[in-house]
Amino acid sequence: MALIETVGLKKIYNLGGSVIAALDGITTNIEKGEFVAIMGPSGSGKSTFMNLIGCLDKPTAGRCFLEGMDIGCLNRDELAVIRNKKIGFVFQSFNLLPRTSAIENVELPMLYSGLSPLDRKLRARKALKMMGLEGREEHLPNQLSGGQQQRVAIARALVNDAPLIMADEPTGNLDTKASEEIMELFVKLNEESHITVILVTHEHDIAAFSKRIIRFLDGKIVSDEKRSRP
Repeated sequence: MALIETVGLKKIYNLGGSVIAALDGITTNIEKGEFVAIMGPSGSGKSTFMNLIGCLDKPTAGRCFLEGMDIGCLNRDELAVIRNKKIGFVFQSFNLLPRTSAIENVELPMLYSGLSPLDRKLRARKALKMMGLEGREEHLPNQLSGGQQQRVAIARALVNDAPLIMADEPTGNLDTKASEEIMELFVKLNEESHITVILVTHEHDIAAFSKRIIRFLDGKIVSDEKRSRP
């Protein structure tokens, strides 16, 4: 069974009397343990696709399955539970709470997990250590570099043991060295922990870290290439 399966997935927007097909009948599978880069120009549908498979939006037509579950049939609360337990999100802008320490930011997804405060703290500390941030647990975001802030965001995405990480332009605010370090972390998580990684990017050197590149244009998939990581 595929981790993600889409069948005829469509997303239609009505804007000022115009009908825009952001996605126009996407049928594809993503297997457990894959590292997939989603590429395409602005407006190609790649972010819409990520929003749908990430349970952040619902399709206009077609079906989307996550671990065999038709997520298009779920209500808002059910989708929130899926996002919390099954998917770790990493964004370009880090999305850290500015007046909250690194360890408290990482604890956030566990607030409704039923874990004790001590267990939340221990799991958050372990996730930060995996990201090479031991000793910086109490630092605020403005006391960390951009690369370190993104490592905190990745730790937050991992802390609930989600089998899937979705990263939307995760290196967009980073310099070349920090970008490479972040991508190496994703590779390590994929290869050693067998976490599925789906990455939206417009940068070819970032997509090169993946093992599969799906290219979107005008709401359609125009190429789907499996490759060896250099």
